[in-house]
Amino acid sequence: QVQLVESGGGLVQAGDSLRLSCAASGRTFSSYAMGWFRQAPGNVREFVAGISASGGSTDYAESVKGRFTISRDNAKNTLYLQMNNLKPEDTAIYYCATNRLASGDIYVLRRRPAYWGQGTQVTVSS
Repeated sequence: QVQLVESGGGLVQAGDSLRLSCAASGRTFSSYAMGWFRQAPGNVREFVAGISASGGSTDYAESVKGRFTISRDNAKNTLYLQMNNLKPEDTAIYYCATNRLASGDIYVLRRRPAYWGQGTQVTVSS
């Protein structure tokens, strides 16, 4: 049973930084692409960033490129999202997600994530 548990959210001011973490369990973490999504009130859930199983490939939404960095520590079964220069429009619930199959890459993850965490709230005040 795949479990994903996010942490690190909070209330910050515009321009501040936060680092989110996602602890994964239930299968071999290092075999699966991972990613972050977010959902703001009244909006659909959107892709933020993805990383391949090895960590060698990453992908970002245009809105966060240059400000957010996704990374993973396969030895610790943990996914991270470093968020710098936060903006009020980054306010959302942030979710960790992964594919159903190890053969799924970031392309699949962006379109059909299979497993989700419970989310962590990020609020950026102006």
